[in-house]
Parts: sequence; C-alpha cells; structure tokens
Amino acid sequence: MKFLVETYGCTMNHGESTEFSAHLRSLGHEEVLSEGEAEVVLVNTCTVIASTERKILRRLRHLRDEGKGLVIVGCMASVDRPRLQEEFPGALICGTADYPRLMPVLDDRFERCGPATPLNRISPLVLPIAQGCNGACTYCITRLARGDLRSYPLDTLVQRAAKALEQGAKEVLVTSQDTAAYGMDGDERLPDLLKALCALPGDFRVRVGMMNPDNLREILDEMVEAYRHPKVYRFLHLPVQSGSDPIIERMGRAYSADAFLSMVRRMRSAVPELTLSTDVITGFPGETDEDHRATVALMEALRPNIINVTRFSPRPGTVAAAMKGQVPGWVAKERSRELTRLRFRISSEINASKVGRTYSALVDERGKGESVMARTDDYLPVVLRGEHRLWQRVNVRITGHAPTHLYGVVQRMED
Repeated sequence: MKFLVETYGCTMNHGESTEFSAHLRSLGHEEVLSEGEAEVVLVNTCTVIASTERKILRRLRHLRDEGKGLVIVGCMASVDRPRLQEEFPGALICGTADYPRLMPVLDDRFERCGPATPLNRISPLVLPIAQGCNGACTYCITRLARGDLRSYPLDTLVQRAAKALEQGAKEVLVTSQDTAAYGMDGDERLPDLLKALCALPGDFRVRVGMMNPDNLREILDEMVEAYRHPKVYRFLHLPVQSGSDPIIERMGRAYSADAFLSMVRRMRSAVPELTLSTDVITGFPGETDEDHRATVALMEALRPNIINVTRFSPRPGTVAAAMKGQVPGWVAKERSRELTRLRFRISSEINASKVGRTYSALVDERGKGESVMARTDDYLPVVLRGEHRLWQRVNVRITGHAPTHLYGVVQRMED
C-alpha cells in the first residue's frame, strides 16, 4: 500500500505523524509524497481555530471524492468524532486518547505486506514528551481533545532521542501542549529531561517547545541553567496572550503582565541573544480598547523576535465561547492588523541589527529554488543561496534581512 501523511497544527502533531508513518513503513507499506500516488491518506487534524477546521473538512471531502482511503487522527477526531463518522463512514477515525490502541488497529486494517521500507532522509526528531496539560485556559479546545497531563517516562524519551541521533538526527524538538508542565504528575521535571538529553553524545541541538508562564515560573532557575547548555537552542516560546491583567484572568491564566515581563527579563539577563517568541489572542470576550492598548504597550516593552497574532475563535464546549462581551469580528480584525504591523516593525528592527555579524548555523531545511535555511544557535532562520548539504554546520555572515528571516553567505564549513 502507498500512503501519504498530511499534518495540520502544532509541532506535536508533526511528531506523532512521524510515529504513525514509521509504524506503517515497518509493515512494509510505502510512504509517498504526493496525493496522486497515494492509495491511503492519513490526516492528522487540528481544531484550535474554526478556519483551520473548515480547511481540513474541505480537504477530507476532496480526498473522499477522489476515492482515497482515509485515516483521520488528531484533535478533530477527539472532539468531533460523531460528525466525522457520519460524513466519512469508511474512514478509520482515532482520537488522541486512543493513540495507545492505534498501532494494533493499523496492523489489522493494513496487514504486513513485506519487509520494512526505509525512510530515505534524515529528519529532526520531533519528541512529544507528554499528552494533555494541567491548565485551565477558558478558550482552549485542545485540552478537551488531549485531556489531563500524562508525562512520558524520562528514560523512554532519552532512549528515543539516542536512537534518532545514532541514525543521524541533528535536532531534537521537544514538544507538548505545555513543555514546562512536564513531570508535574511525577518526580522528574523538564530541566531533568533536558540535562539527560544534552548528556547524549554527538553534535546536535535541542529546541524547547511552548511553555505556559504559569508553570515556567516554578522551574525558572533550573531552566535558566538548562538554556545555558551549548546544545540547547536559545529560543524561548512563551505565550502571554494579552497585556491586560483582567483579560489574562478571564483567559484562566494565573500570571500578570508584569510577572511575565519579569520572567522574560530574567531569561534574557542570563541567556544573551535569546530569541523570544510569544502569542497574542486579540478580540477575546470583554476586551476593550484599553485592554488592547495594554497589549500593544507590553509588546513594545518586550520587543519579541516573533509575535504570533490570532483572532479569538470561539470553540464549542469551551468556557470562553459562552462568555458575555463577544467582540465584533471587524474590531478584532483591526486590532489584529495593528499588532501584525507592530510585529513586523519590531522584528525588522531586530533583524537589521544582525546584518554584518557572523554566526555558526546548522543547515536544516530546503528553501525555495536553489536555497536552504540554516538556524543559528539563537534559532534565527538564515536563507542561504546555492547548494548546501542538509545538516552540515556552517559559518555564515549576515548580509540582509526581512521581517521573518535573515539572508547570509557561507564563509566556511565547520564540519
């Protein structure tokens, strides 16, 4: 059988898709990269916002109409299973809570047809470290889909990483709904996991995924030390969601804007050249012009490298969907546009300051045309023209910038 995997949403979905793909290949099935070649398409879904959900449904209908076999997994399969079963009766549908039982089901549906087929490319290891979270965000449907926090055993995670590194991986992308919550249901926390990963032999980098400020605060000192390790990318994804304390409280998050700012300053003072990525939801129920201005002011004070701006999307079953004070769409859109303009101004100014500097970087992605993308140890994306081997380390001089990336030239190879 020839199969295609399509993934929507977060890094964790991408990591889980890699596991599903590896299992099907272990049964002798062949992974292909185009719809035309595929007999079966595994679609890993996301339901964070309504527009993504609509896009996925259109795609599923197209694949069904083209006669493709369907395997539907992910968060939509968890929270919207009855609708999916009704509209796609022949599909294999598996929500996130059923993942431990998915592999035997795949074995039954797609029997072994030969020896395992290899994956003829080196990829970063996307390492999901837990399912669910311990948060109470009033807008989040992912918690309904993923459930309560269930951390994976540290030894198992380190073994997975060791195997991937032996096979040539150069990046380990640590991910979950909230990586800072790892181990709160056990004895070993995220800093312990990072220490164990960094102790593995080899020249590789570890990227820490999104952390909820509520939980980072408890392990801040230990995380500062973890980020000082040369194998850890100096990249901090810390969503603030709003600069207004009343809105943060309505969101069900347990920090203030000042506390958030203090955490970032602590990390920046200890980890020079830290790249900061944060998230903002605009148009949350009850958000006034004053609340919006507080968010703008916080972004000006923080000056993040990346601001991910999302308009509030009421999701069924969440507390926020039923809140009073729903903000008109056109108001949320205008606020989103203002924050997006601010994002590009700040990032352009930061990136302009990098021109002329030299960095060590890891080539980790094919770009458009004859180009590749490399990542500095600050996780800054650098576009390099010409042919360069993936996963080689290079010394680059920055020659130009755009709001979302840098341009550079290779001065020498480092390996």
